[in-house]
Amino acid sequence: MAITVTERAANEVKRVKNEQQLGSELFLRIGVAGGGCSGFNYTLGFDSNFDAKADAKYSFHGVDVVIDKKSCLYMDGTTVDWFESIERRGFTFDNPNAVKTCGCGSSFQA
Repeated sequence: MAITVTERAANEVKRVKNEQQLGSELFLRIGVAGGGCSGFNYTLGFDSNFDAKADAKYSFHGVDVVIDKKSCLYMDGTTVDWFESIERRGFTFDNPNAVKTCGCGSSFQA
């Protein structure tokens, strides 16, 4: 499996969808895009377009997740989690393929 989404992260996705009154037809799209201080950025967003030839679809704790197959190559084995503390909050990516990451944790080099 390319990625894992923890229960904490899935609960945060459900909270945001509910708060923004987004329909159940939308899924979480996770991917990788060029950029950032280390070479690649993680992307997260809601989407309704699914292409069976280009995308892989998963379900974690009641949240449908889609990732394009190219991003799967860079994110195989990655765990997406939700972190919250007094100083900061947000999604985190534990990517075993990252050979270098930036200090903010939102970009990596594979």
